[in-house]
Parts: sequence; structure tokens; C-alpha cells
Amino acid sequence: MHRQLENHLHFLSVLEALTEHPLIGHYRSTLEALRIDSTVFGWEYGALCNLIYRTGDVRQALLEAVHRDENALNARLSDPPQYVLDAATHDLSVLNRLLSLSGEDLLADAREAFPDLGGCTDGLPGFPSSAALPFSTGAGLADYYRQNGYGFFARAKAFAVRAGGVLQSVPHPDPIRLSDLPGYERQKKAILTNTLAFLAGRNANNILLYGDKGTGKSSTVKAIVNEYAERGLKIVELSPRMVTEFPKLCERIAVSPFRFIVFLDDLAFDQEDENFAALKAFIEGGLAGWPDNLVIYATSNRRHLVRESFSSRQGDDIHLRDTLETATSLSDRFGLEITFSVPDKDEYLYIVDELADEYGVTLPADELHLLAERFALRRNGRSPRTARQFISQHLAEKHHSEA
Repeated sequence: MHRQLENHLHFLSVLEALTEHPLIGHYRSTLEALRIDSTVFGWEYGALCNLIYRTGDVRQALLEAVHRDENALNARLSDPPQYVLDAATHDLSVLNRLLSLSGEDLLADAREAFPDLGGCTDGLPGFPSSAALPFSTGAGLADYYRQNGYGFFARAKAFAVRAGGVLQSVPHPDPIRLSDLPGYERQKKAILTNTLAFLAGRNANNILLYGDKGTGKSSTVKAIVNEYAERGLKIVELSPRMVTEFPKLCERIAVSPFRFIVFLDDLAFDQEDENFAALKAFIEGGLAGWPDNLVIYATSNRRHLVRESFSSRQGDDIHLRDTLETATSLSDRFGLEITFSVPDKDEYLYIVDELADEYGVTLPADELHLLAERFALRRNGRSPRTARQFISQHLAEKHHSEA
């Protein structure tokens, strides 16, 4: 019988939050049912089997729960007291005992608890035991947290601030990689160098990527994160309309062991926009300081991020100078400004050639280039986006003709 294991599930401390996990709850309910009657046990055991079948890898599910947990151990990770380490060791022992249970173990307990069952448990569904977690002591768990991070941000590599300031993980982020983005090598190298310095804990700059639409600014930022996600790099997309949520976001990021790119895509403000002034103040830094595990990467089609009109440039010299200083005051706060300009013909065709090679397009170069140029004329200009759209259309037409 596993009566002692049932009792120990009520005494989790460091990992107490895991008692709310559905798997733990169903294990506990099944063990408790052994003290009630066979009918209740049948209901609980069937529900446990169903959940395990839907979960698949039970060990991985519990490992992820431990990884994402924010608890007394990772709150004092720099120098955890021995009693916290001992408590974590106890909790891990309980979880590993749960993982070692098989369906047959529980059915054997049921036959012992309810002798009148006779052979009623024969042929009932079951499940295998699972391997133990990769750590069994509090010290081992502390090392795991130091190496892999922990908490809310452990659940994904990409996050977004939604309406009302709610921070949510992005379940299916854009999987684009740098190898998918031919061209703009100088720009990519500058962003890579800055990002690697940031990951290494050295001084790194906020970056403004500006230039024409379709040149790959946003894709480059996402690709950088995908390249280095395994090193603990995260991205949080913050809409320019929600800049006022930035201080609260900083508070959450500051206590996390990961490193974050806060991504502001397609920045453009009116001079009277309160978000313009707010972002300018945040980047400059206030009394609370700036988390050293955060940088801002922003994209814009405007060099100075501000929508300007001819009327804004009219007036006396003093007014004009003030207007221009206001327009540049935000962009000047980015340590790196990287330009993504429209590619010339040679660079555009180079991008087309690279994408054609990647996707197996076998047209002769002259024909490929002629078609690509015609496509760009219809799409109002050359850009990496245009090149990718051209290749996609060609492949779609080819598949249609072969069908």
C-alpha cells in the first residue's frame, strides 16, 4: 500500500505549488480513494489513466512544472539555507516516488484494500512507471535552476504584452532563422555582435533598426532570438501603444535569471503622443534604474520615429530648432542605429538566388532574374519580402502546373 506516499503529498513545502498540477491532483485523488471504496477508486483511477494517456511523457510534464515554479529555493538561489535544500530534497523524493508508480502498482493496492474485488481488476487498463527527475536533492535542483533558469519565463522563448498589461507566452512564435535571411550581412553582424555582448553580460546597446518596409528588420530580430534561445535569450513584444506598461514589465524581468529583448515593432509617434514622452523617459532611465538583463530592439520606417509634416517645419529659427530636437530626441537614445535600405538590383537578385537555391528552384539564372525583376515592378519595388513572395508564387505555380 502507498498510504505513506499519500500522506507525504500533503506535506510538500518548497514545491507546494505543484499540488495544483492536474497530474499531482489525480495521483493524490486515486491514492485517497483507496481509503474510501472500490467505486470511488474506479472513477479516480480511470481519470488518472485518461490524463496520463493524454499527457504522454509524465516525467517531462512534471519536470516542466518544477522548471516553471517560483519557490523558496530559487528565490534564495545565490545562497540557499540548508533547511530549504533539505525541504526541497523531501519534495523531490515524493515526486520521484509518484513517477515510479505504475498502473499495476495501484491495481495491486486496490486488490489489497478491497478483497471483494476478486478478479474484477484483471484486464483493466494501466500505464508504465516513469523515469525519475534528473535531480533528487535540493542541491541538485538548485544547480538545475542556475543552469536553466526558472519561473514564468521558463515556459517559452517568446512573450507578448496583451490588453490590460497581461503578459502571455506566445505558443507558436515565428521559427525564422538567420540562414533564412540572405543579404544585409553588415547589418546582421552588428546586431549579432551586440546581442552576444549582451548574453555575455558585457555592455550592450539598445538598437533602432530603421528603413523601408519589407527589408527584414522585424524578421532579423526574431531570427536572432531563435538562434540564441538555448542560451536563455527571450523576446517580449510590447506594442508602442502599450509603452506605459514598460515599468511593470521591467519589474518582472529584473528578478528573472533570463536575458530579454523587449521588441518594439513599427515605432511611429506623433509629437504630442504621450507614449513618445514615456518611452523617451524610460530609455533615459529613472530612479528605479534599468535592469541589466534587458535591452530594447525597435524597428521603424522613420529615422526619427516621429511623424513630421511640412507645417511642423515652419516658423522662426527657434521654433524650427526645437521641433527638430524633439523629433530626434527619442532616436538619439538608441546606442545603435542600423539602416535597412531598399536593396539595389544586384543585392535583390542575390537574395532571389539564395532563396531559389534554398527552395530548390532550378530556373536558369537569366530567366529567374527576369521574372524576379518583373515581379518587383508589379509589387512596387525590390525588397527581401518581395524576393520571398516571388519565390513562393513561383513554387505555387509550379506545383499547380504539375498537379
